[in-house]
Amino acid sequence: MRVAVIGAGVAGLATAKVLTQAGHEVVGYDKAPDLGGVWSRSRRYPGVTTQSPKAQYSLSDFPMPADYPQWPDGEQVQRYFAAYAERFGVDGLFRLDTEVVAAEPAAGRWLVDGELFDRVVVANGVFCEPAVPDYPGLAEFTEAGGKLCAGTEFHDIEDARGKHVLVVGYGKSACDVTVAIGEVAASTDVIARQMLWKVPRLIAGRVNFKMLLLTRMGEALFRYLRPRGVERFLHGPGNGLRRRMLNSVGSVSVRQFGLAGLGLVPPGRMEDIVKGAIGLATEGFFEGVADGSITVRRDTTITRLLGGKSPRAELSDGTVLPADLVVCATGFRQGVPFLPESVQRELLDERGNFMLYRQIRPVSAPGLYFNGYNSSFFSPLNAEMAAVWIAADLAGAVDLPSDSQMRQAIRDQLAFMDVATDTHHCRGAKIIPFSMHNVDEVLGDLDANISALTRASHWLNPVDPAAYAEVTPKVLARLVNGTKPTAAPPTAPRRYDRPVGRTPDADRHTADRDGRRPIRAAE
Repeated sequence: MRVAVIGAGVAGLATAKVLTQAGHEVVGYDKAPDLGGVWSRSRRYPGVTTQSPKAQYSLSDFPMPADYPQWPDGEQVQRYFAAYAERFGVDGLFRLDTEVVAAEPAAGRWLVDGELFDRVVVANGVFCEPAVPDYPGLAEFTEAGGKLCAGTEFHDIEDARGKHVLVVGYGKSACDVTVAIGEVAASTDVIARQMLWKVPRLIAGRVNFKMLLLTRMGEALFRYLRPRGVERFLHGPGNGLRRRMLNSVGSVSVRQFGLAGLGLVPPGRMEDIVKGAIGLATEGFFEGVADGSITVRRDTTITRLLGGKSPRAELSDGTVLPADLVVCATGFRQGVPFLPESVQRELLDERGNFMLYRQIRPVSAPGLYFNGYNSSFFSPLNAEMAAVWIAADLAGAVDLPSDSQMRQAIRDQLAFMDVATDTHHCRGAKIIPFSMHNVDEVLGDLDANISALTRASHWLNPVDPAAYAEVTPKVLARLVNGTKPTAAPPTAPRRYDRPVGRTPDADRHTADRDGRRPIRAAE
C-alpha cells in the first residue's frame, strides 16, 4: 500500500521503518527542518534532556551510542533519531519543512494535500502544539519591550542574559529551562500553579530511579484497569506494603532535596504523582532555589501582564514582578487540524478525548491510524510496537473485536484514566504510568509477546527495549508467509554498534564483514 505518515518524531520514524520493511511505500511529512519531532533544533530549549535514561529511551534494534551520557541532551537525541532513520533507509522518505494542511477520505482512500494514499498514519505527537495562556495586557506588555514565548520557542540562552525572567510551570521542561536561565538572568522566578512530586535521578544519591519506577514492579505500584497476578496482591492484601514502597520515595525526595526548608513540599503523597505529572528532578534546580538564583512562587498564577515604563507581571497573590521575558512551559494541545470536521466527530468524544482502540485505531475512520498517542516512559518502544500492530492490521492479521466492543473498551479505558490521572492524560493520548501494560496488550493482539521469563526479569530489573528486538522481524516474516503472528522465544537482540553519523556505505562494509544486514520483510 501507499501510506502517508504525518510527523517525523520517534513514532513517525518507527512507523516508516516498520511499514517499509513490510513492503509498503511510505511518504512522510513534517513541518520541522529536521527529523526528531520534539528534539528538532526548531523546538528544543536550552537544558532539555531525556526523562528516562538512554537505555530505556532507545528503540529495540538500535541502542543509543555507548558514549552518550545516562540522560542525553536534546541535540544528542536528535542525532540518534537521525542516525536511526539513516540506518534503516527512511530518512529520504520524509518531506521536511512541509506542513500537512488537509488529509481527507476519498472513496476508500485518502487525499493528503491533494496526493492520493491508501492509508494515513497520524504521528504528529502528543507534544505538537504548545499551550500558551492568553494573558490580559499582552499588547501593552509587548509594547513596553516584554517578550512572551512557549518553552519550545525559546532556543537561545543569550535572550535571557541580564534580564528578569519568569518561567511559568513546574513540570520537567519548566525546571530544565529554569536551571539554564538561572545561570545568566538578572532574576529567575518560577510561577508554579501546582507543586508536583519530583523523583531524584539517584535516589538517596545511590540508586538510579529506573531501578524503582522503570520496572514492571514500579508500574504495578499503580492500580491498572485490569490488575493481574502480583498486581491483585499489591492492590489487595498487600496494599499497605505497596503504599509504603511508593511513599518512601517521596520521603527520600523531601530529605534529599531539603524540600521542607525550601517550602516546596507538594501536597498529598508520592502515590499521587501520577495524578499530576511524573517528573524527574532537574539537576541543579533545587540547588538554585537554595542559593537564591531561582525563586519558586508556589501556588500562584499570572493574572495579567503590565506595560508602561517597563514590562511586568501581576500574580494571583497580588505580587508584581519585573518581567522582561516570560517563558511558558505550560503543556501542549493535542490537535489534528488537518483532518476534516466529519472525521474529527468520529475520532473525538464529547470532551475532546481521542477515541483510539489500543491508542492506535479509530473505530469509524477506515484507513486512518495513530502512532505516538501512547506517550509513556518508554515512548520509543511503545511507538515501535504500535507500528508493528499497524503493519499487522494492514495485512488483516489482527483479530479485532466488533465495533461496539472496541468503542466500549475505549470508553472503559478513558474512564479509568480519568480517575487514575485525575484527567491528566492528554485527551486520552498519554498512558503513563501504564507503559508496559500497553505493550503487552498490543503484542497480545498479535500473539507475539516476548517470553514470560524475560518479562519476569523486568519485574526487578529496568525494562530493556532491546529484549523486544526480534518482535518486528518475527511478525513481519509471518505476515509475508500469510500466517497469523505467533509468539516465538526471543533470541539475542541484534546490536548495531555504528557510531551516530556513520555513513550507509560504512554499514554495508560492516555487513559484508560480519554478515549482518538490515532486516527486510522478505527475509
